[in-house]
Amino acid sequence: MILVTGATGFVGSAVVRLLLGRGDAVRVLARPGSDRSNLHGLDVDIAEGDLVQPETLKNAVQGCTGLFHVAADYRLWTRYPEQMLKANVEGTRSILRAGADAGISRMVYTSSVATLGIVKGGSGDEQTPVTYGDMIGIYKQSKFLAEQAAQDLIDNEEVPAVIVNPSTPIGPRDIKPTPTGRMIVEAAAGRMPAFVDTGLNIAHVDDVAKGHLLAFDKGELGQRYVLGGENMELSAILAEVARITGRKPPTVKIPHNLILPLGYIAETWTRLTGGSEPFVTVDGIRMARKKMFFSSAKAEHELGYTARPATDALEDAIRWFADKGYLDRLK
Repeated sequence: MILVTGATGFVGSAVVRLLLGRGDAVRVLARPGSDRSNLHGLDVDIAEGDLVQPETLKNAVQGCTGLFHVAADYRLWTRYPEQMLKANVEGTRSILRAGADAGISRMVYTSSVATLGIVKGGSGDEQTPVTYGDMIGIYKQSKFLAEQAAQDLIDNEEVPAVIVNPSTPIGPRDIKPTPTGRMIVEAAAGRMPAFVDTGLNIAHVDDVAKGHLLAFDKGELGQRYVLGGENMELSAILAEVARITGRKPPTVKIPHNLILPLGYIAETWTRLTGGSEPFVTVDGIRMARKKMFFSSAKAEHELGYTARPATDALEDAIRWFADKGYLDRLK
């Protein structure tokens, strides 16, 4: 039996599908009342529990031989940063320890390229120097501390885990959607008339999921592996979205210092109105000052990891968003 946390979400549900596809028995950890639409039709055992309530994790790990800890609070803005820290840092420590106590012999912890250093004019990797001070915003800070907690447990031989660092997954079943998914939705619906000068590493969510299984099967304990795809300028991403949807790509490039006030306004408005995460955030704009390009060479060499072209990921994502009614109109 393999336990997957975050299985109701984007990357986690892709991991579950691949595990089931190769014949593994799968149990998923799901919070009571959570949206489980990504699990519809899947033959999984559901264990209710919550990462921030360690006492609820014992039954979930019982009888399991493997663990994929994919769950994370992934938002670029939150009213309650302490809750994100608790979920991402303490939740990681709790589930890995619970798994070790239950005798689980192999684990994969899903970190993020958000914890890695960025190379100006190049691509970062697992060895790029970085410090906590380089982390912009509560999400990156929480993931940095969470990976550090996981690494400490591994180094102390308390848990047998491999760490993976996905880049920017794109594709079907992004139900929230993620911050990048929201950008794709807005662009596909023709609601992004301008852009800033930045870049992302785009990977199909199913390739990222395959990378998780490769790390589980072949990864060296204590090592981390970037699971990425294609480095793309944001202008190129939006141009590709425009091509797929039959729209004209945005041509107006806005300097970061001009759009930053919009982030403050959007966050203030959200706090006052009680709305959800604003589309434009201060931390998001600050992060966009650097091009988040990464290399998956280590995973390719040691695990046999491969990634399809970013265009395929964008096409699959837009098709899914359109089919599920996320777009007001799509030509």
